[in-house]
Amino acid sequence: VVLFTSFRVCKMSIEEQLIENAKNGKVLTHKCTDCGHLHLSTAYYCLKCGSKGFEDVLLEGTGTIATYTIITVAPAGFEKYTPYAFVVINLDNSELRISGFMAEIATPADLPVGTKVKITDFDERGIIVEKQ
Repeated sequence: VVLFTSFRVCKMSIEEQLIENAKNGKVLTHKCTDCGHLHLSTAYYCLKCGSKGFEDVLLEGTGTIATYTIITVAPAGFEKYTPYAFVVINLDNSELRISGFMAEIATPADLPVGTKVKITDFDERGIIVEKQ
């Protein structure tokens, strides 16, 4: 008896790759193959030269807090997380910024601008960030 099996190689979408890398503390970026400008992985063309050619580059998910908003009145479904901060991070060794979710931030004293942070996970809230 000969059994034939077929399988299909599934390529992960950019969103799926972004999520999997965030779960491992990394940030998926795209580097323009023409000019070398670095972009977040959601870019479709180079903001510097207009090229559509990119290569994937993984960055460590570490950086410093650039700014944030503390949420004390959360949207439906997020009430159990309050208070929390929606943060913008300056990624180390690049000019890129990425946003994420930081739990248990109730006052500005809890999170001074410039605080060292790292990406630790991804869940229904988005990219999860913790102090280093």
